[in-house]
Amino acid sequence: MHRPTLWLTLLAYAELIIVSLGSPVIQHVSEKNSINKRASMTPRSSSTVSQPVLWDDLADIEIIRVNETFYYSASTMAYSPGAPILQSTDLQNWEYIGHSVPTLDFGSSYNMEGGDTAYVKGIWASSFRYRPSNGQWYWIGCIEFSDTYVYTSSSVTGPWTKHAVFKGTCYYDCGLVFDEDDTPQVAYGTTTIQVATLSSDLTSQVSNAEVYVYDEYVEGSRFYYINGFYYILGIAPGTAVEYVIKSSSPTGGYIGGNVLANAPACPVTNGGAPHQGGIVDDPQGNWYYMGFCDAYPGGRIPVLASITFDDDGFPVLNDINSWPSSLEVPLEQNVLSEPTGTDDFSDTSLGPKWEWSHNPDESAFSVNNGLTLRAATVTDDLYQARNTLTHRILGPASVATIEIDVSDMKSGDRAGLNLFRDVSAWIGIIKTGENLQIAVWKNITMNSDWTTKSIGELEVSKEISETTLHLRASANIRPGGDAAGQFSYSTDGSSFTELGTTFTMKTSWEFFMGYRFGIFNFATEALGGSVKVGSFDLALVD
Repeated sequence: MHRPTLWLTLLAYAELIIVSLGSPVIQHVSEKNSINKRASMTPRSSSTVSQPVLWDDLADIEIIRVNETFYYSASTMAYSPGAPILQSTDLQNWEYIGHSVPTLDFGSSYNMEGGDTAYVKGIWASSFRYRPSNGQWYWIGCIEFSDTYVYTSSSVTGPWTKHAVFKGTCYYDCGLVFDEDDTPQVAYGTTTIQVATLSSDLTSQVSNAEVYVYDEYVEGSRFYYINGFYYILGIAPGTAVEYVIKSSSPTGGYIGGNVLANAPACPVTNGGAPHQGGIVDDPQGNWYYMGFCDAYPGGRIPVLASITFDDDGFPVLNDINSWPSSLEVPLEQNVLSEPTGTDDFSDTSLGPKWEWSHNPDESAFSVNNGLTLRAATVTDDLYQARNTLTHRILGPASVATIEIDVSDMKSGDRAGLNLFRDVSAWIGIIKTGENLQIAVWKNITMNSDWTTKSIGELEVSKEISETTLHLRASANIRPGGDAAGQFSYSTDGSSFTELGTTFTMKTSWEFFMGYRFGIFNFATEALGGSVKVGSFDLALVD
């Protein structure tokens, strides 16, 4: 039932006053008509969002708004810390501010114990929410199809702590919402979508209900309470069609299976169709859908489109078959941080853009006016080496340069900069006895079960006497491009010499995560050596 026009106007003004006073608001609307009215009454600066929103590997999108700030969470698999949190006030300039899962406390393989690893396991398609009633932030996700974990924090930037574990219960590809009575509800499942009602403190399940059955494989639930209705989004990965169902009750009576997006072409050339995203409103009541495009070798990148609610109250793209190359948003542009630049590790902890390949050995690194990496593993296998520190490759093409002091390496140590995925390569220093060589090592590969297939081989090396060098890796991650990586080095930081032939990055999707730059140091003979990384510089290139 629609409210009278006068009531809509008063309500719209009241909501604007509440927002301006800073009260928590998450995707809050009252009636679809009041959304449109509020948007038209609130002129403000606009800006243009280009595509992709951010050329970083950030898949399985959860996007929410609290007051004037948008927040974004994504999948990280075995990378640690996990579930990065980004913030923005304009939907186009995003800043990494933390992680919801500080340590992947999911088993010994996440610590690379006993030769076990957790590649392509860990965190994916989780949910991230703020609860106004108690000022708490929540992350929830199923790990390895087995147990569901809940992490919480009183501040979005942390510290985050493990709050609960649902042993033997997998809320697969879940979406969390707090219903009209502030009861936590979790939508999850494949094809048969279910909703679990949780206890108020999110430590136990109260009830569970099957609420909708699709006639094809659907996953990736995203759950919302809007306008008196509950909405669950789901993706058919085989066709990249995004569906939505709705009900007036969180635990039953769902109708629809309506198409929100019908596999439109990605606005990034040669990218896959945008899918498996979330919806969010801006403070003026305009609604958006943010999905991701497969864009390998770099991974999965976010793109944004406007949506409306149709006459039946379902969210839908303006054209379900088309995605805009850019869009205007009524938000003033606000650059919170630059995606490029230099990290000189001047703090005493790593910034939120950094993630280890697995949980690190905390005793084997330190940050204080430089990053010191002590060899943590004796191995000849990069994929078995602990404390590989990774950074997303910025698209469409970028170059990373590290300054590294190798004077404290021990015989048998290998340290440097890699292009890290299930087919990897690196440039670095090999120490043999008292001799140093700068080398390129290639064809480090994994089997289909993500164990090591080959430790690779030396392509080229040359002896050096310098102990402070600059190592560089460039990467073209444009989908459909040449997927070229090139290594080079410098002894003075200004004149670089290419070393080795072009490395062709793998472009298939099965590893899920895209290529990353990685800084590594491991021993092949005995522990005791270390390197100090003075800086990491990231720059875009043509």
